[in-house]
Amino acid sequence: MKMSKALGLTIALALAPWVSNASAQNATTKITVALPNPSAINNFPLHVAIGEKMFEKEGLSVTVEAVDGSSQVLQAMSAGQAQIGQPGPAPVLAARARGVDVVFIYNHFAKSVFGLVVQEKSPIKTPANLKGAVIGVGTADGAEVGFTRAILTDLNMTEGKDYTFLPVGDGGLAAAAFLRGDIKAYAAAVSDAAIMEARGIDLREITPEQYLSYFGNGYAALRSFVDQNPQAVEKFGRALVQATKFSLDPANKEKVLRHAKTGNPQEGEDTKLATALFEQVKDRITPADQAKGWGYQPPEHWELWHKSAVASGVLKAPLPDLKAAYTNQFVDAWNKGAN
Repeated sequence: MKMSKALGLTIALALAPWVSNASAQNATTKITVALPNPSAINNFPLHVAIGEKMFEKEGLSVTVEAVDGSSQVLQAMSAGQAQIGQPGPAPVLAARARGVDVVFIYNHFAKSVFGLVVQEKSPIKTPANLKGAVIGVGTADGAEVGFTRAILTDLNMTEGKDYTFLPVGDGGLAAAAFLRGDIKAYAAAVSDAAIMEARGIDLREITPEQYLSYFGNGYAALRSFVDQNPQAVEKFGRALVQATKFSLDPANKEKVLRHAKTGNPQEGEDTKLATALFEQVKDRITPADQAKGWGYQPPEHWELWHKSAVASGVLKAPLPDLKAAYTNQFVDAWNKGAN
């Protein structure tokens, strides 16, 4: 995912093997979680659950390791070096097409990690107002380009005729492009938006609601692990939900940022940026419909990803059983048990 690169962080850590003595009563189950980037704020509930000893109270010992992207997350799980990972939905579908029985268990980024933004003072209110505009993107072939092109295609707008993409870089470079007037809008990842906000550029999102349904990375595991360790999965998700609720209480904001800084000290050095990123991520992990519970995966959102993966060539053909790619079986237990 793109979010970590705007922070200029590169971390690759060796993954520790998993050891479980779950057969013994009251034993601690050790779980290694592989993340696709080193940002702790992107995954603040995970670090809060560690810092507030929520995992420990569930009888879990959780180790967090960062790798480079969803592919390495999936490789780590396939090799038994991580029991739970946080890949994106498209890589999960592609892995299943290759015969890897990986299952999405928890919807972390319930909304798209990309968004189409304009400056707060801009007269542009909706994507339909972008006709004739130059739209900034990080790179010419980034995922944000396809995301934005799909929005404008649905409005019968054609690239090169009705609008133009301009690669301007990430974060601070995008901020400069706005200030120079080079671009009227920007296709931003949450980290990019946070950097621009931290630099004093007030932004307003104009992403249509239906495109936020292209949810981002979430927690996944191999089917074999889920089937053999359902109690561990239930405990893991329950602690995450508890940590999420704790984190969204404004009274706990300083504690949340402190736990995230423990998870990634370099990221936490710039307090203003860390705070701005936290606000962006907090919005993206909050589902549009909270009645279903934290971690819930709407089947219709998986259908969107499935169709997109086929249309873009990520999948050569539709999967025979899309429902096997995800499960909501633990959602009720997670949410009922978390205080």
